[in-house]
Amino acid sequence: MKHYREELWFNIPARRGLENITPKVQKAVDKSGVQNGLVLVNAMHITASVFINDDESGLHQDYEKWLEGLAPHAPIEQYLHNRTGEDNADAHLKRQVMGREVVVAITDGQLDFGPWEQIFYFEFDGRRRKRALIKIIGE
Repeated sequence: MKHYREELWFNIPARRGLENITPKVQKAVDKSGVQNGLVLVNAMHITASVFINDDESGLHQDYEKWLEGLAPHAPIEQYLHNRTGEDNADAHLKRQVMGREVVVAITDGQLDFGPWEQIFYFEFDGRRRKRALIKIIGE
């Protein structure tokens, strides 16, 4: 069985940002030489998420609005976590809702998606370097 590991690095300039990473994941699959197997992609930080959905700007704006309604950033005093000197408790909660990782099948060297599916990195507490892990296994 073959295996391959790669890290994607991000430096989202705003507090929150969303990036379609599907082409980068496919490029890693190509480099791995795996034709049939699985790829795991996970955020390596507890204030970011990796998820699968449609690459449609209205949906992305809906996520922003929905997540801010669930866990608003301000007032930061509403969160016990922020008493440690942090101001990112909302980012931890947003990550919990959106998830840590995705697993996608690889078939004949290609990501095996359903209609409209794409992989996204979603940053909830940016303005510094963060990373996501790509781990590929298969034949």
